[in-house]
Amino acid sequence: MSRQVFLYDPPDRFVAGTVGLPGRRTFFLQATSGPRVTSVALEKTQVAALAERMDELLDEVVRRSGGSAAVPAVAPAEVSDTAPLDTPVEEEFRVGTMALAWDGEEERMIVEAQALVELEADTDEDLAEAEERLLQDDENGPPMLRVRLTGAQARAFAKRALDVVNAGRPPCPLCSLPLDPEGHVCPRQNGYRRGA
Repeated sequence: MSRQVFLYDPPDRFVAGTVGLPGRRTFFLQATSGPRVTSVALEKTQVAALAERMDELLDEVVRRSGGSAAVPAVAPAEVSDTAPLDTPVEEEFRVGTMALAWDGEEERMIVEAQALVELEADTDEDLAEAEERLLQDDENGPPMLRVRLTGAQARAFAKRALDVVNAGRPPCPLCSLPLDPEGHVCPRQNGYRRGA
């Protein structure tokens, strides 16, 4: 069976978003182009890492080009996207690995999110060989979402993604653990329940 690649070059929209209440949210990357929508699930930490790394890569592109690259320093207001995810949100796959690259000729950020794959092996060497075969097999690998973004789109994605990550439960002022709407048992208060 050949690899399924969901390609958006360029997307009409590429955003990170959530479904569910704070503390029980499921995070998604969602790409749209016309009526076509692809949603892939991932962890909150993956969203944060992707957004942070994307900003760092864009900053490096600006630095190396001496400011001549078509990359804004901050997300332009005209490409800002605060709308919710397009519904229904149907998960194509759960993300295992992600990759970022900058295409200098086309001045595009390339984002790849590959499906999580369970590899079975008897030894660490067998596992390393299986991982290497998987990475080299472009034709038969796991499903992948590939999106090509302009510098402005990439900045807007990173800003929204960080906003989504930070929009969860507020931290406890004493222990920094997330506060649930019902409060939480604070270790700094010897287990006394604090209200939200």
